[in-house]
Amino acid sequence: MRASDVSAETLARIEASVDDLASAYATTPPADLLPMVRRHLAYVGRLLDGRGTLVQRRRLVVAGGWLTVLRATVHIDLRQRSAAGAHLVAGAALAEHAEHAEIQAWCLETRAWDRLTQGEHRQAIDLSQQAQQVAPRGSSAHIQATAQEARGWARVGDVRRTRDALDRLERLTANLPVPERAEHHYRYDPTKALAYTATTLSWAGDPAAEQVARVALAELDPRGDGGDRPRRSASARLDLALALVAADQPDEASAVAAEAIRSGRVAPSNWWRAREVLRRVEQTDTAEASALREVYEAYRPAG
Repeated sequence: MRASDVSAETLARIEASVDDLASAYATTPPADLLPMVRRHLAYVGRLLDGRGTLVQRRRLVVAGGWLTVLRATVHIDLRQRSAAGAHLVAGAALAEHAEHAEIQAWCLETRAWDRLTQGEHRQAIDLSQQAQQVAPRGSSAHIQATAQEARGWARVGDVRRTRDALDRLERLTANLPVPERAEHHYRYDPTKALAYTATTLSWAGDPAAEQVARVALAELDPRGDGGDRPRRSASARLDLALALVAADQPDEASAVAAEAIRSGRVAPSNWWRAREVLRRVEQTDTAEASALREVYEAYRPAG
């Protein structure tokens, strides 16, 4: 029971590394982050093969669970769906072994996001609802899954259910403090709520989307240089561009979308959003459509 090859310092260092990697997700290109996550996960695996107390082993399993779901998320960003699926299964098994409900919920929520990027909207809604049922009430996973459900309803065009999910999201985040590390991928930052609302309204074709998207972008990127969270800023520009097309402003939509694409911060898993804006702009026969097409072709990822 007392024999161990793991020191308290090693465990603390591993847990700190998990937080560091989850925080780096917001600013590090997925291709650069993946090998770092892989190395840490291999190290945790080696420690689990050694001796440890029950408490130490549970802490290692929890750390491994977080790293595994993060690795799956990075694989999704790189459009490596087979690897992502395998790691989500492994992450769920580790979470079950550790009896860690929040990691289980994040595995479901991450699967929902993967389905959403593939156009499987009904499955995304079902998985988001399952994640909410599993997650501890009011936890980051519960809040994120609620936001994901809203986006799913927006994609299928159900305005009433979209609004209902957004109302629930607003109630969950109304008095939520900003976490110590707001960039941490698994700690819900209430400032995300506005950006999620902008995305959801733009996908739903809601007339309020343009104004909300402008405010969200101004908060994320006040200087116009990408801000502290350049990936979110690029996504916010795509949200605004989609809302502008719906508001019959294709010229500005084309310029805003081109800015997002040129930033180099649109992840491969989000490229379908740029493609959707391009398609909508081209349908308007605006003169700027050809320029946006050139930018799109120049920057789009291979494959």
